[in-house]
Amino acid sequence: MNDITVATHNGNFHADDVFSIAALRHILPTFKLIRTRDLELIAQADIVIDVGGEYEPAAGRFDHHQRGGAGERENGIPYSSFGLIWQKYGLELCQGDQDVANAVDAGLVSTIDAIDCGHVEGVSKGISLSQTISMFNPTWQEQSDFDRCFDEAVEFASRVLTRFIAAASGGINAKAIVAKAIDNADDARVIVLAQYTPWKKTVHALSQEALYMVYPSHSGKWILQTVPVEPGSFEDRKSLPKAWAGLSDAAFQAQTGIDDAMFCHNGLFIAGAESFASTMKLAAMALQD
Repeated sequence: MNDITVATHNGNFHADDVFSIAALRHILPTFKLIRTRDLELIAQADIVIDVGGEYEPAAGRFDHHQRGGAGERENGIPYSSFGLIWQKYGLELCQGDQDVANAVDAGLVSTIDAIDCGHVEGVSKGISLSQTISMFNPTWQEQSDFDRCFDEAVEFASRVLTRFIAAASGGINAKAIVAKAIDNADDARVIVLAQYTPWKKTVHALSQEALYMVYPSHSGKWILQTVPVEPGSFEDRKSLPKAWAGLSDAAFQAQTGIDDAMFCHNGLFIAGAESFASTMKLAAMALQD
């Protein structure tokens, strides 16, 4: 594999070619990268990305600029070079986990494809990852060393890609853990997690009854948290008792009669105690309020 040559275009770069090269760096131990529009050099390369006017994955060709493009997803988002690379190598990058590969495609790859292809409907406004990558290009006031800037952008993209894969894997594993906790709950209104796990999407998808979540904090203390009416909402299905608002330590202990109660947020969405048993007592009191 040491003699593999990968070609992409030179000059100004975008998120699709940068992330494509970043993905390949995770797949191939080493390769020679050339950035060129010289058709003879492109024809000699083993893998060609975002240039060359050809999409043929078996031949290592991953361009989307040719007439008719290189296809699109079911939702209408066309493929850029990154999407084409992801179709071939995404599953391998995600250790064979198709759910993780699909999640990364939905959260990262398809957005980069959409922006690159001008299919911006549904793409969030504000600074995007694609714009961030573009800012690695030298400005008109700087020395135009595009290849060095490209390498810096690839290094950044490689790290971002790694974290997207990790986050997607964590989210999918969390879903299974939270689903099991819902099934095993003694009271469907109070869901207990043995360790903190992202839970909001899964709880809203699987339980209409859950009102409170109980889980250990990073410090080993225990947390009681309300379930919002929907993810991202500041309205809860059932707030904690009003009498607890803003209390902590001795005042909170006096109010609840629980000697290791620690605090209740003034917003009545989270409270805590030192022990699991005490946190469950807080939950029982909140249910009765």
